[in-house]
Amino acid sequence: MYTVLLVDDEKRMLDLLDLYLSPKGYHCIKCESGLTAIQYLENNKVDLVLLDIMMPEMDGWETCKRIREFSDVPIIMVTARDQTLDIVKGLNIGADDYIAKPFDEAELLARIEAVLRRSVGKRSKIEFQGLVWDEDEHKVYYQNEPIFLTPKEFAILGLFLKHPNRVFSREQIIVSLWGYNANTEERTIDSHVKNVREKLRQVGFPIDQFLQTVWGVGYKWEA
Repeated sequence: MYTVLLVDDEKRMLDLLDLYLSPKGYHCIKCESGLTAIQYLENNKVDLVLLDIMMPEMDGWETCKRIREFSDVPIIMVTARDQTLDIVKGLNIGADDYIAKPFDEAELLARIEAVLRRSVGKRSKIEFQGLVWDEDEHKVYYQNEPIFLTPKEFAILGLFLKHPNRVFSREQIIVSLWGYNANTEERTIDSHVKNVREKLRQVGFPIDQFLQTVWGVGYKWEA
């Protein structure tokens, strides 16, 4: 489940965004000022920020600049003004996308999903329920306890974590990890997945709750 930080000085808009997003599986945190949002982000991790521009005391542009001083969390700017200069200004100070009010629910969801896809695709460190997959250090931890995976096991786990809720066939996993011309058999994937499950189970991670077999198709990470 993705966590989205909603930042708007209007409680009605916060409630409306929550109404849109919660049924789609997003966990929403509401902040009614830029300063409150910054304080929250300094102590908590979220996957995306929906940031209103027109707020008193500290507007969305200033809030975005302050967030970028310590975080690369994806930010979508939200405003009632659909003007090119606003869009350019927001993107120049570090926003990832922009949507104007009043917006269509489907467009909002599409923009959020697109930004999250780009963000997850470039992430080198992923945290999930106490499990940490660190691509730069090529290490996996659960509650600070190291888990020793082979390179292919590490890559398979990373593939699932980067694409939660997506079903991968065994052939797709082979292509992703070995390339199109690989002679790897599909049962090799089953063996690697089995090893990943066993190693994570040994350290107490509830792997069977998340890494699921889709019978007749392949595997997916249920988030």
